[in-house]
Amino acid sequence: MLCVVEKFVSINGEGTRSGELSAFIRFKGCNLSCGYCDTKWANEENAPCTYYTFQELNEWVLNQNVLNVTLTGGEPLLCGEIYQLTELLGESGIRCEIETNGSIPISDSSKLIYRPSFTLDYKLPSSGVYGSFCEDNVNFLQKNDTVKFVCGSAEDLETADEVIRKYSLCDKCYVYLSPVFDSLKPDIMVEFMKKKGLNKVRLQLQIHKFIWSPDERGV
Repeated sequence: MLCVVEKFVSINGEGTRSGELSAFIRFKGCNLSCGYCDTKWANEENAPCTYYTFQELNEWVLNQNVLNVTLTGGEPLLCGEIYQLTELLGESGIRCEIETNGSIPISDSSKLIYRPSFTLDYKLPSSGVYGSFCEDNVNFLQKNDTVKFVCGSAEDLETADEVIRKYSLCDKCYVYLSPVFDSLKPDIMVEFMKKKGLNKVRLQLQIHKFIWSPDERGV
């Protein structure tokens, strides 16, 4: 059984499918506590949740008239049956994305028939959990995956640049820089990208936070 705190249909606010409709399934619980986390409520031990089988969740997605599903949290890779769900979704013709904090290995995904795309969040110094990234994950990245760097300071930008170059990430997958909302100004990030010649890196703004209140749930 999978513990879900909310499910809804909206647009993707970030990533390679930004602006496209997607069914979102948010799972309860996380193994990290980032300073900028905007879904801390979903990580609380007493957060209300509903238990579903992966068959029930697959049926719900199929009834939403969408092509995309985003599995998020919390930390979805903490769910033991998550790949059973992604295989069923893939078999049903749904394009599946997993948003993960990057601290949990994704190596088992290489054995799947319908491998989901991954968005891995590389935690930078201002997150408070710097060093949590599972470095082995870079060996299992594929072209449709994304490594995201959420930046809240000049130090974060410099660290992101070092990591991008160290692992040649732009040759492996999509790479995004995203500002901590209302913290680091996007124009500063653009100037940094110009200075460093980050030609294959994309600046990402979370568009759902411009459409709705940043604290709004279910969007």
